[in-house]
Amino acid sequence: MTTFRALFVALMVVATFGLAIAKLPPPPPMDDAAKAAAEEKKAKDAAAAEATKQLQARIEDKVAARYIAEQKAKGIIVTPQMGPTAGGSTDASKGLSSQPEKTMAHSPAKK
Repeated sequence: MTTFRALFVALMVVATFGLAIAKLPPPPPMDDAAKAAAEEKKAKDAAAAEATKQLQARIEDKVAARYIAEQKAKGIIVTPQMGPTAGGSTDASKGLSSQPEKTMAHSPAKK
């Protein structure tokens, strides 16, 4: 009997919720000023993200140049690896080889 009572109460809650949602009016359409403000905010956010990306790239280049200079002073030759900020989108610039490795540490040996 208590299961029936709990099921009945749950059904009434769901039905009441459904009626409440059905009576809500649709959201008002955005006017031209709101659309323009949203587009302006989107453009500002994109410009800020691009500026941050460029700043990080400059800082990374500066740190890399300093590291290479320090290693050169110690007599160690450092060959910089090309990263995604170096330009070009070929596999070689990303450090990827088109040739598969012959053996991999995680792969079982071929017989």
